[in-house]
Amino acid sequence: MATKELTTGNPYKLLLFFMFPIFLGNVFQQVYHLTDTLIVGRIIGLKALAATGVTAPLIFLVISFIFASTQGFTIITAQKFGAGEHHLVRKSFAASVILSAILSVIMTAISTPFSYKLLALLRTPDDIINLAASYLVIMFGGIFATIFYNLSANVIRALGDSKTPLYFLIVSAFLNIFMDLLFIIKFKLGIQGAGYATVVAQAISTLLCVTYMFIKFPVLRLKKEDWKTDWRFLYEHLKVGIPMGFQMSILSLGMIAIQFVLNTFGSTAVAAFTTAVRVDQLFSQAYIALGATLAVFTAQNFGAKKWTRIKDGAKAGVVIAIWISLFSAIIISLYSRPMISVFLNEINEEVIRLAQIYLYIVIIFFIFLGLLMIFRNVLQGMGEVMAPLWSGVGELVARTICAFVLGYYFGYKGICFAGPAAWIAATIILYFAYKIKLKNSVKKFF
Repeated sequence: MATKELTTGNPYKLLLFFMFPIFLGNVFQQVYHLTDTLIVGRIIGLKALAATGVTAPLIFLVISFIFASTQGFTIITAQKFGAGEHHLVRKSFAASVILSAILSVIMTAISTPFSYKLLALLRTPDDIINLAASYLVIMFGGIFATIFYNLSANVIRALGDSKTPLYFLIVSAFLNIFMDLLFIIKFKLGIQGAGYATVVAQAISTLLCVTYMFIKFPVLRLKKEDWKTDWRFLYEHLKVGIPMGFQMSILSLGMIAIQFVLNTFGSTAVAAFTTAVRVDQLFSQAYIALGATLAVFTAQNFGAKKWTRIKDGAKAGVVIAIWISLFSAIIISLYSRPMISVFLNEINEEVIRLAQIYLYIVIIFFIFLGLLMIFRNVLQGMGEVMAPLWSGVGELVARTICAFVLGYYFGYKGICFAGPAAWIAATIILYFAYKIKLKNSVKKFF
């Protein structure tokens, strides 16, 4: 399988063609969570649906830290590839595997035993906390599968191939659907069955991806000497990956703050918010794919020292984000009710009404989410980690203040503004950081 350099060619064309497989992959990855939500909500019931919802911020807190860290490690891989240093590409891959394994063990060990206590701290309603805890333990126990799939996928994308990870994820997504139905309906495992299905499906996806990668990508065939690394080389990866991990953890804390306030409104509000967020996440995958594309695009061009091309890529990304925002707003405005209803085992007008409130608010601000993803990933592609980290702090502050203050004065509707407020705050920080970083990079080179 040939790798692809993003250092030449039309930026618009490259971004669109590269991001589309990532977008499809992200959508199928969401299928894991959507399938759990749909099957749990329609087959097990509303309380089980709410139980999966309250676990989402905690799962995101743990998994996103390692996922973002591994993405940071592979930025170094992309830079080495862009610079034409293929022997360092292999060493970077080996270093990423070592660091990811260590992080996975540590995060699993410190998260799994405290599942129930974490839910209790979030003031999870008594009628769903036991269900939520049983699901959370399984998801935390299977962190390794998620991490190593994403590491493999990110390494392949770093080499300019965004299609291969998609193929295995599609297979895994359908496998997850089958296992959900098998574990929940046939084996009567309830909400735990949904957790087992997700972990097993992602583990199989990881094995398939890694096997294919070693067969088809010669540049990634690790040799004995590639595993012989030193602290200096590991630190080069850690100084990008760990701040990215902390940045995502900071974002997770903001989501936990929202969940903390939301739980006080009862399981119906939790179920509505959970359902709306699932719909929202489907549309936001386009922005995430665009950001991931720009991270690879920027990293390769940064390695090749093509500063003007980085700027052109960012401009192309903004235009694409505007069109995504318009399309998403139209579809959600027209079809929000059927998209929400598909997750419910019976029509609940209050759940639908509350879920629509959330969706109608966030679509107004979708463009800021797009800009956030663009400038954050461009900065990270250039190896800049502190500005994205501070933008995460800005998101945390904005999201937390809105959740508590607006939630107190305006109730559920106030909480719905927390996400958009965070996007705006982070975008402002990232835009100015992007302008400064690009200017300084040009000066340093010349």
